[in-house]
Amino acid sequence: MNQNLGESMPRCDIYELGVMPFAAAWTLQKTLVQRHREHPQPERLLLVEHPGVYTLGQGSTLDHLRLPAKELPYPLFRTERGGEVTHHCPGQLVGYPILNLKRHQPDLHWYLRQLEEVLIQTLAQFGVSAERQAGLTGVWVGNTKLAAIGIKVSRWVTMHGFALNVCPDLEGFQAIVPCGIADKSVGSLAQFCPGITVESVRPVVITRFAQVFGVKPVIQNVAQLGL
Repeated sequence: MNQNLGESMPRCDIYELGVMPFAAAWTLQKTLVQRHREHPQPERLLLVEHPGVYTLGQGSTLDHLRLPAKELPYPLFRTERGGEVTHHCPGQLVGYPILNLKRHQPDLHWYLRQLEEVLIQTLAQFGVSAERQAGLTGVWVGNTKLAAIGIKVSRWVTMHGFALNVCPDLEGFQAIVPCGIADKSVGSLAQFCPGITVESVRPVVITRFAQVFGVKPVIQNVAQLGL
C-alpha cells in the first residue's frame, strides 16, 4: 500500500549542480520558470554551491553593506527575490525549488514555512535542534542563523529559495549585515558537527524536501534539460 502511495506522488526532478557561478544558476532558474509559462513541467529542485557572491533582494537597501559595493570581496547582484543582502560561498548548500504552488498550496506563507521545515528536519537528523524565530524568515539555533530563505513567486511558480550553511568560511559575511539583521549572528552546521560536508548533507535535504512537499525525488542530469 505504501508503495502504491509513493508511486502516485508527483515527481520532482533533482539536479545536483556542484559548484556553479551564481549568474549561471540564476539564468537556469529563469529559463525553467519560463518553461512553466509555456507548457506543464515537472517540479524541480536545483542544488548547488556558489563561488563567493553577494545578492540583494529586489527592494533591499545598500545600507546593509558594510563596504562600498566596489570594495566588496565578491561580486554583487540585485535579484528579484524578497529579502535583504546575503552571501553565498562554497560549503553552503543552496536550494532553488521551481515548483508550481497550485499543485501544493497557493500560499506564500505556507511555502516559506515548508522550506523552513525542510531545513529544521535536515538539521535534526544531524542532532541539531533548530527552530523558527517569530517575525523572521530562516532557521536558527538560539540567536545564530544557520539558513536563510529568499523567494520569488510569479503566477504561483517559485524561484530562488534557501541557503544552508553547512561548512562555509563565514568571513565573507563580515562585509554585510546578513538579511538586514544586525543583532544576531550567522553560523554553520560545522560548528555543531565538526567535519560535516555538503556531500553528506545534500541527500538528507533531498529526502526531507520530498517528504515535506509530498513528492517523489528523481535524480536527473542537467544535460537532459536540453539547454
